[in-house]
This record gives sequence, structure tokens and C-alpha cells, in this order.
Amino acid sequence: MIKILTIIGARPQIIKAAALSRAIKTSFSNQITEIIVHTGQHYDENMSQVFFDELRIPKPNYNLNVGSSNHGIQTAAMIEGIEKILIAENPNYIVLYGDTNSTLAGCIAAAKIHIPIVHIEAGLRSFNKSMPEEINRIMCDHASTLLFSPTQTGINNLVNEGFSNSNEAPYHIDNPKIYHCGDIMLDNSIFFSEIAEQKSKVINDFGIDKNNFILATIHRDNNTDNPERLNSIFYSLNKISSEDKIQIVLPLHPRTSKLLSKNIRPELYNELINNPFIKIIPPASFLDMILLEKNAKLIITDSGGVQKEAFFFKKPCLILRAETEWVEIVNSGSGYICDANEQKILSNYRISINNSFTNFPAIYGDGKTAEFICGEMIKHCKN
Repeated sequence: MIKILTIIGARPQIIKAAALSRAIKTSFSNQITEIIVHTGQHYDENMSQVFFDELRIPKPNYNLNVGSSNHGIQTAAMIEGIEKILIAENPNYIVLYGDTNSTLAGCIAAAKIHIPIVHIEAGLRSFNKSMPEEINRIMCDHASTLLFSPTQTGINNLVNEGFSNSNEAPYHIDNPKIYHCGDIMLDNSIFFSEIAEQKSKVINDFGIDKNNFILATIHRDNNTDNPERLNSIFYSLNKISSEDKIQIVLPLHPRTSKLLSKNIRPELYNELINNPFIKIIPPASFLDMILLEKNAKLIITDSGGVQKEAFFFKKPCLILRAETEWVEIVNSGSGYICDANEQKILSNYRISINNSFTNFPAIYGDGKTAEFICGEMIKHCKN
């Protein structure tokens, strides 16, 4: 029996952890014990506790309750708390997801006391180090023992940074193993898709025009905190919905909600509030998001996770960033990098809404990534 300590703190990590916890419960319960540590990085109950309940994730064994703060203060509090738990639990691995401050804190705490790190979603790069996430993911990769990349591009990035594809066991921080394993979120999308159809009432509850609406999500701080960018994005959404009389559904992230009236020009804000085709709804649960993604005509987002889910459900996607870690989506022709550029958003919207997309190759695996990761942890554990 091996013991793993899973670190979660932000909404995407909670969702990803569901796949691994489910695999452990169904296939590895006699071989893996999982201890879950919630850093409390997301402090809004609608963005955290609801996901534990809905995704059937075991209740966290620990909650650090760090809340929101500046990067340094938040990360330091996490490091201190995680280190104490690592010393008390002495796991065989710490499991880290993605690129948040919780990931960085877990990486630093574990590496300093020689706990092997498993990094899920390794190798992703935006090549933009002004993004905090880019710093977090690079540092975590270079301190990890087992690195699980969802794409071949991720493997290529790691090799370009000096990782070897030919290392042999035993693996450790100076002799890591890199894997092209598929995407753990595909596991979840497959598993929860049918459940969402049965349980989610979001389309009926909010009067959404099924199969004839655009889903939009905006949450990244470089968009929400920058008035020029935020105005450009919402000007485009307002123009699209008004001219084409198509409904845009916007589950509003707490950060966006807080800054919308502050950073949007008053005249544009008034137009948005009075636009009958823009439907602003509260933050959506994971099952609600699954159902919205499945039934949308087009998805507009600055979220990496939503980009992938759009691809899983064969929907064209406009990406409100200057770059993406998921370059395969753009290369397939189903995703368009628009940044916060009005002209790009509007022109690529027109291309997307008027074309039929059929090129969605199986680049993210077979939906059994979590089982593969569990098997490799067991295989290479040094007891």
C-alpha cells in the first residue's frame, strides 16, 4: 500500500482530482491511500465546496483556509501548512495539478524535504513568463520525479528544456520520468457527460436557448484587471449578440463580477445590463458547465480548461488570450487565438459561426489517463 498526498486549491484542480480519486476508489483501493489537502485558495463556496459535493470527491483530510491574498503571502502560508502535513503524513508521493499557487507551494514544500513529486499536466507552456502560471508550471516540472503530460507538445517542451525520454528506473528528482499519457479531464468529461444531462437544470432554469447560444467565460486577471482589455472583450460580446440576435450566456466568475462595473465604461456597462441577448448567470457548477458546453454553438473563453472541454464536445472556440498551452486545438483549426482584440474576436466569430467543424482528432488520449497514472505511481514507488 502506498500513500499519496493530493494538493488542491482552485476549481480546476478540484475537478481534476475527481478523476484520480475515482480511479483509486474503483480500481486501486487496495494499493493506494489518498490524503487530500485543500489549501483554500478558492474561498468562494460556489467555486469550491459545491465541486466536492457534486463530483463525489472525498472530504479533504486537511484544509489550510489560506483564502485570497497577494502571491507571496498566499504561497508562503501554503508552504508552511503543506510542509507540516508532509512531515506528519510522510507520503510516498505528493500529487500536484496544473499551475496554480497551490501547485507551486506544494512543489517547494515537498522538494525541500525530499518527497517525490508527481506533476499532472506537466510540460505545458505558454512561453509567456509574465503569467504567474507559467512560472509555477516550469518550477514544478523541474522539481518533479514523475511528469505526466497530456500532449505530445508537452513532451516536446520538456525535452527542449533538458528532460530525457530515455531515463531508466529508479526515478527521482535528478532522474525523472516523463510520460505522454493523455488528459485527465477527458476522463471526467466522458464520465460526467451523461450525469450532467440527467441532473443539471441550468438550461431550463435560466431560459437558455438550447443549441442556439454562445457560452462565454472570462476570469484571468490580465483580462479582468485591465480596463482596456475588458472593455474590448465586452464590446465584442455586446456587438455579436446585438447584431446577430444570438444569446450569449456568461457564468460570471467572482473576480469578473467584482470588477465589471468598475472597469467597464459606463455607457457600455449600461448596454450590457440592458441587452436582452446577454444572459449573466452565477458561477456554474461543473455539471452545469458540462451541459452548457455540450449544447452551445460556440465557446468564447480565456480558460485553458474550457478550451479543452470545447474540443472534447466538438465545439469551435475563440481564445481570449495572446497564446495558449493547448496548441493542438489551434492547429486542428477548431480554436482561434483572438486575445482581447475586437477585430480578431469579431472576424473569427464570423468564421466559426458560419462553418461546420469536423476535425477533432483523438489527441487527448482514451479517457483512461487516471488509471494509467495510478499504475505508474505504484510501479515506481520506492517504499
